[in-house]
Amino acid sequence: MYADIIAVGVAFLFGLGSRLAGLPPLVGYLIAGFVLYGAGMQATVTLREFADIGVTLLLFTIGLKLRVGNLLMPQVWAVASLHMLAAVVLLVAFLLGLGFVGVPVLAGLDIQQTALIAFALSFSSTVFAVKVLEEKGEMDAVYGRIAIGILIIQDIAAVIFLAVSTGKMPSLWALSLLLLIPLRPVLFKALDRSGHGELMVLFGLSLALGGAKVFEMVGVKGDLGALILGLSLAASPRSSELARHLLGFKDLFLVGFFLVIGLSGPLSLQAVGIALLLVIVVPLKMAFFFWLLARFQLRARTSLLTSLSLANYSEFGLIVAVLAIANGWMSGDWLIIIAVALSISFIIAAPINSAAHKLYSRFRKPLQRFETASLLPSEQLISPGDVSVIIFGMGRVGSGAYDEIRQRFGDALLGVDFDKYTVDMHRDAGRNVVRGSVTDPDFWERFQIDHSVINLVMLAMPNQQENLYAVSQLRKLGYKGKLTAIAKYPDDIEDLKRAGADSVFNLYAEAGAGFADNACADLPLR
Repeated sequence: MYADIIAVGVAFLFGLGSRLAGLPPLVGYLIAGFVLYGAGMQATVTLREFADIGVTLLLFTIGLKLRVGNLLMPQVWAVASLHMLAAVVLLVAFLLGLGFVGVPVLAGLDIQQTALIAFALSFSSTVFAVKVLEEKGEMDAVYGRIAIGILIIQDIAAVIFLAVSTGKMPSLWALSLLLLIPLRPVLFKALDRSGHGELMVLFGLSLALGGAKVFEMVGVKGDLGALILGLSLAASPRSSELARHLLGFKDLFLVGFFLVIGLSGPLSLQAVGIALLLVIVVPLKMAFFFWLLARFQLRARTSLLTSLSLANYSEFGLIVAVLAIANGWMSGDWLIIIAVALSISFIIAAPINSAAHKLYSRFRKPLQRFETASLLPSEQLISPGDVSVIIFGMGRVGSGAYDEIRQRFGDALLGVDFDKYTVDMHRDAGRNVVRGSVTDPDFWERFQIDHSVINLVMLAMPNQQENLYAVSQLRKLGYKGKLTAIAKYPDDIEDLKRAGADSVFNLYAEAGAGFADNACADLPLR
């Protein structure tokens, strides 16, 4: 017990240090594992159980996010498949070349072992990409959805490998798993009835962990079962809420996984040297992603931001390596090497992704040469017509403002939102809404509108950085009309006004005042 407490405490300290350095905490967890191993500690039963639970919850939450429609885009399934195939071929050639010149550990590999290592290194990190996209508030941006779709295709390939790697045939009882199809409405109903608190969490944990055990009882890999069970709930309107509730639990238990990896062997200079050689391949992976995405009719900006999100190695590579080592297919040294390569790739990718928009602005012209002559409809020029009011951000606040202004002043107004489904919903409701991201420098070039006839611009986006960027862009383009925005905190108000906003609506304080006004409207005066 004391060893577990010490391990968790050390993981916290190194994770905190990693976060303060601008890196994902999991880099710190891996380093903590190496440090603990050097101090003489071994992986405990509790930590190994934490690791198994973390992987199961990771796959379950991936299943919850699966949207078949998104995966059917050629920009997702075709790019993911072609890139994985090319990455394996490239890595096999690279590893065999290093072995040919006598690099230690690599010199004795046969083609099967080399292909397995290359397969483990062909993935990009789902954990890293999700964290980066969440911090930038761009999970639902075009490039964010494409990046997540590609990662899910890769994850499915990894899960299939995990499922078939045991070499066991499922029992006849596995046919009973087909009952999941008629049971889906029951699961939907149970999720709906679980509310929004701890019952929802218990439902998710019970289904993921208990369901994985049921799959294992009938001879099917539990990890595959967790993915299938998550997928069975993906169509529910509340699947995203369940995924958010389980996010903290998944991250917590994955700490055990990363600690166990670090505790699996000594960290040597040889392992670090080989890992540094493997990191050389990451820019080539990123460049090929960019080229493929551009060939599939995406703009240079979308292609670059997507490829930067995928420019790393993956925790799934570690999962594949753990299984391969357990089956005797590769040396245990490779788990440490892949873990170090993963950490280094994160250390390099984190600051690059933070500066992704600036990088595109700087290299936009040369990057645009890779674009195809015809782009996807969602990437083409935007011509909204004659409008006098524009509302950026068509969530609850923006759509409410839209309806109020239309009722008072007519239809000469326009809504802008980056989410395709939000835009389609508003269009079906009769609102004039176009799709666009204010953080996209090309959006302002694609947005064909006369700023001199606009009387009012409202910024109703929940992300402060998006609102600030929109204010600066509008003022740079010469817009001199009234510009108002929403904010959640007092210091945000001052930042927006300094950037050029004429007025700022404190979303919480003024909503409360409006609520009180409405409640008191019909009370008798004293």
